[in-house]
Amino acid sequence: MSGPDDGHTGPGGHTGQATLTLRTAPPQPPAPAPEPPQRPGIARWAADLAMGGRFAISGGRESWARTIMTAVGVGLGVTLLLFAACVPTMDAERTARANAIAAFGFGEEPKPGPGTVHLAQADTDFRDMDISGMVMAPDGEGPPHPPGVSGVPAAGEMYVSPALKKLLASDEGKLLRDRFPYRVAGVIGDSGLSGPTELRYYAGITPKQFDSVPSSYHLDTWGATDTSGDGLDPMLVLLVIMGCVVLLLPVLIFIATATRFGGERRDRRLAALRLVGADIRMTRRIAAGESLFGSVLGLAVGATLFLLLREAVGGASMMNLSFFTSDITPTLPLALAIALTVPASAVAVTLIALRAIAIEPLGVVRNATPKRRRLWWRLLLPLLGVGMLAPLAGGFGATSSGGGDFQAYQAAAGAVLLLIGTTALLPWMVESVVERFGKGPVPWQLATRRLQLSSGTAARAVSGITVAVAGAIALQMLFASVQSHSTEKTDQDPNRAQLSMGMVVDNGAQARDAFDRLGATKGVRSVLGVTQDQISKPSGKAKDPADIPTDSLTVADCPALRELAHLKSCRDGDVFVVGAPPADAEADGEVAYAPPPQVPFAKPGAQVNLSFDDEGMPTIGKQKLWTIPSSATTAKPRKDPTGTYRSGVFATPGAFDITQLADPQAVAMMRMDPKVPDANEYVRNASVTIDPAMDVIQISGFSQSDDFQTIRNVLYIGATATLLLIGASMIVTTLEQLRDRKRLLSVLVAFGTRRSTLSWSVLWQTAIPVVLGLALSVAGGLALGTLLLKMVGEEMAVDWAGLAMMTGIGAGVIVLVTLASLPPLWRMMRPEGLRSE
Repeated sequence: MSGPDDGHTGPGGHTGQATLTLRTAPPQPPAPAPEPPQRPGIARWAADLAMGGRFAISGGRESWARTIMTAVGVGLGVTLLLFAACVPTMDAERTARANAIAAFGFGEEPKPGPGTVHLAQADTDFRDMDISGMVMAPDGEGPPHPPGVSGVPAAGEMYVSPALKKLLASDEGKLLRDRFPYRVAGVIGDSGLSGPTELRYYAGITPKQFDSVPSSYHLDTWGATDTSGDGLDPMLVLLVIMGCVVLLLPVLIFIATATRFGGERRDRRLAALRLVGADIRMTRRIAAGESLFGSVLGLAVGATLFLLLREAVGGASMMNLSFFTSDITPTLPLALAIALTVPASAVAVTLIALRAIAIEPLGVVRNATPKRRRLWWRLLLPLLGVGMLAPLAGGFGATSSGGGDFQAYQAAAGAVLLLIGTTALLPWMVESVVERFGKGPVPWQLATRRLQLSSGTAARAVSGITVAVAGAIALQMLFASVQSHSTEKTDQDPNRAQLSMGMVVDNGAQARDAFDRLGATKGVRSVLGVTQDQISKPSGKAKDPADIPTDSLTVADCPALRELAHLKSCRDGDVFVVGAPPADAEADGEVAYAPPPQVPFAKPGAQVNLSFDDEGMPTIGKQKLWTIPSSATTAKPRKDPTGTYRSGVFATPGAFDITQLADPQAVAMMRMDPKVPDANEYVRNASVTIDPAMDVIQISGFSQSDDFQTIRNVLYIGATATLLLIGASMIVTTLEQLRDRKRLLSVLVAFGTRRSTLSWSVLWQTAIPVVLGLALSVAGGLALGTLLLKMVGEEMAVDWAGLAMMTGIGAGVIVLVTLASLPPLWRMMRPEGLRSE
């Protein structure tokens, strides 16, 4: 201790004794616990993602090859997604134009005047092409004109669509030109056509010619507010939903697969980043940035392909459907969804894939002792799908509109879960099966050993075709059921006659002349001409024409009468009294045109009245009477070739002069010569000389709804596009896998392995996952198809031919892809592949 009087001089010049000072160190606070690593912020994420993008650009030839592969794969999928996003716009634009050109309404027909036009539908067919048309004549000075034309065509002129004009000017349309005795006055604009390849015309005729047109009407404005009717049948709605799921799900799966191209080489680059100090999270973000750049580049590739194909698709026709280029425009919400979802999914898929990989500074460990793939969550997905679809059994489409929308979403979600679950089972199945493979030839051992080391890569390569085949099988089962419901029997018999037409004639002489002209047409073997008019019981003391019973009088020769009634014998001069059709005729789907009379007055020897007023009511007072011969015999009716029952008095021309009929209706049923090419077209040409709006009907035993035919055509188009995408995607995937194995193949060749051995090993390596995938797709497709049939109240019915066809198509795609990959495989099997920079 020291004080002020020590007397030592210190170093600072002080004097006094030396002192020793003891100081106690203040207590130190305890060391804080190490803070947990902070999650990287947005700036850190952005920097790491940008670094990954730079690696994709500046990482050398290998990085560029991987980036290009990813961009091409993603671009193919994005192209199809963009076309799918155009469907709402295409449908809306086409529907709007169809409504605008509609020439019918549900209101009262306007009276003829200066602002109306007199018109009639005049559709026709030419070979396998449908031609829409109308004949018209103005009622005054300001008639409304159809959309797409400048005015109502004058008599003897017509406006035609560009496609019809081109057809008429071609050699193929030489026969068709005889059907249009009009001068082409102009071309219909786009606003008057549903599509660029539509065949349509508007022809002008004289008001007098409408006397022979059966169904004409007056119009004061064009267009209809809605031509969609009461909506689609629930079975058709389900078919549309499943079509969208089956066609788009393989595209999404392929996009997710494409973002994982070149994964092995990328992971080795990430190991080098770990060596210079990057942590595991940073390497994952860099890998995500590399995939993000490839997916964004893929978006650009897909948009470019879409714009190029859009010009090719616009104006083209497929399955009788065509769209203007301006129609093929994605809706903004769907386009934004694609632009955001594709890059986001690329990042998500990359991060999920890297969770199973240990990237260390000295290398990459891909589960050296791999864990068994977990089965529980793979089974959970299809079970959830079944759980969503099962409650809809027997009740799909049976609720209100709002409930129906919810059911549609539920059905789509259930189908997606079941199909994705089927695909998720594939890697587990491949792993479980290949681990049991052992001895075998060298190609077999090379293939199985590769699958045992990395079965996930092989499973991903065929996942798209697996889900596509599974969905196609289910869709085929539903399609067959919907087709049976949308196809109805017409009760027509094409073996007895092939063409039919109804004609409006002023008198019986005109009907006979029309039959003669049709009979002289090239390709017509015979004409079953039937002329029918009304008869009534003589008025007697009746004061109200509505109280007088009526029936019909049919005049035809014996061959035609035998098609209308069961006759034991028939000669010219005979008369028959034919009873009413069966009481259950309409219940069986048969149309009974001539209803049974109120009082059976038409009997042999009875008098009947032939005169009727302009409103079709029997005349009272002065009447034109005819006596049914007492020799008339009774007969039972028979359906004619068009499926129609007729009753009343049947007379041959020798027993009744057809010219006495005041207001007859004539029907001609023609038997054609199958050896004459285009016989039907000659008949259609001849019909125009009888009636400018004549509709010649093809007699057929079955008919399908227009909605079903449209949906079927759209699904076929979509299936074709999806199949092409799957083939292209598998080629890209196979090439990417071969590129990753280029050095390994070169080593094997350098050690003397024969090329045929490697080729067979590649084939086996592709075939094993494909066989397992197809087996899984058959099981998943049958399960989904059964649930869909239960939803619409149908029993399970497997279309085995369709199932075999779908499976064969899937296998065929794989075989073609494998064959396409052999030339690049042979180029890679060179010792020069061992060189490295």
